[in-house]
Amino acid sequence: MSRRIKSALALLAGNAIGLLLASLLLTGFSIKPVSFIVVVIVFTLVQVVAEPLILKIGEKNVPALKGGIALVVTFVGLLVTDLVTAGLTVGGISNLLAATLLVWLGALIAGIVLPIYVFTELREPRK
Repeated sequence: MSRRIKSALALLAGNAIGLLLASLLLTGFSIKPVSFIVVVIVFTLVQVVAEPLILKIGEKNVPALKGGIALVVTFVGLLVTDLVTAGLTVGGISNLLAATLLVWLGALIAGIVLPIYVFTELREPRK
């Protein structure tokens, strides 16, 4: 399996873990089991598309935002996924903010742990 495919699978798995964490810990935040895979894929696609755009806007207009780009991208990803799919229910602005932190944290931890134990090829620098 190529490095790019493993990297995409690790990103999908990290986002799935983060979304599951938010759905388990937040009341009102729910993902329908039937549409879980669709929600994870849509959320990941929105993140992949939004990250370079938000990064470029942030570098030009708000340089202090550079450190929080991942949180902003996660927030935008959750917001757009909630609007686009019927399988995700955020349950209000407070849940949206809390879910942003939980999904980001879950994906961050998975992004660190998965390359160590599952996708060991991703630990090595690109050649």
